[in-house]
Amino acid sequence: MTRIIAGRAGSITLEVPDAGTRPTSDRVRESLFGALESAEALQGAAVLDLYAGSGALGLEAVSRGAASADLVEKSPRAAAIVERNAAKVAKSVGRDAVIRVHRSPVSAFLGGARGPFDVVFLDPPYDLDEGELTHALALLLPSLAPGATIIVERAARSPRPAAPDGLEHVRDKKYGDTALWWMRVTER
Repeated sequence: MTRIIAGRAGSITLEVPDAGTRPTSDRVRESLFGALESAEALQGAAVLDLYAGSGALGLEAVSRGAASADLVEKSPRAAAIVERNAAKVAKSVGRDAVIRVHRSPVSAFLGGARGPFDVVFLDPPYDLDEGELTHALALLLPSLAPGATIIVERAARSPRPAAPDGLEHVRDKKYGDTALWWMRVTER
């Protein structure tokens, strides 16, 4: 069972696609969002959740005070679930946040003028090629706000994602089979 852990939509149960996604565990999300809140990165933030799956990361951010969340998912079945989950969370947070679901491949979404985003989650399928991930990070750069935080979630056995020019690694953390890599926009 996946749920919103805390905030205005706390305890709402989220649907999860039955195949092709790997929801971030409650333990990992609790740690991730504790760190983001400690850094005061969420309040009023514009959030982007790429490879959204169920939308849990972007929706948790909205529940905890983000001003907006754009959730990008290319699978039609998963995107339909993201839309239902977004509707549940939107009902709890009211007009305080804007939630948009985009049925699109990540590269197509990032190819358009979007942003600026303050916090970005990339939780691609574990079998996504490292080159595709690096390409997505490079495409993301023009859509980032100064000082934006980017979090990449991968299998712990995956190599450290390559940071394109304009991004720098700031921390990483492993949780069993899951690893989080934090990046930040460098001074432009």
